[in-house]
Amino acid sequence: MQTTAIPSPSDSVQRVIDALAWLGHAEPPVMLDAAARTAQQAADALGVALGQIAKSIVFRHADSGRAVLVVCAGDRRVDEKAVAAQVGQLARADADFVRAATGFAIGGVSPVGHTQPPIALVDASLWRFDRIWAAAGHPHAVFPLRPDDLPRWLGVAPSPVTRAPQ
Repeated sequence: MQTTAIPSPSDSVQRVIDALAWLGHAEPPVMLDAAARTAQQAADALGVALGQIAKSIVFRHADSGRAVLVVCAGDRRVDEKAVAAQVGQLARADADFVRAATGFAIGGVSPVGHTQPPIALVDASLWRFDRIWAAAGHPHAVFPLRPDDLPRWLGVAPSPVTRAPQ
């Protein structure tokens, strides 16, 4: 794994750094030498299992227009019907919506540090691992965490919102 400290972070990475500090998280984000726009790229760069990547998938809540953030394991696909059963009707979120609603570009959406609080869900499949990695506001920035951190930080209980790989 090739990583470096982040000497002069972008605004979006700095928001993640600040959020993690406020949450009392001791492990700061690092920059990967290789891009981690996808869960597979991140897993390859970190030398970890695909499921250890906590990917952040964003939808648009059809009624309120708010972002719906689903944090799930990189080896799973979001079950949109299961998500909608919990939060209501969903709509697709294009890149412009994701940036406006979260403050992050697709490929760097962090579970923390959003410019506007999302409706959040955390998939229960992440608890297969002791340590996971999440995006930190940039396609090359990631940070380590434990699955137990997410419910505390996002104020939600884990729930089954993905499908296992076929």
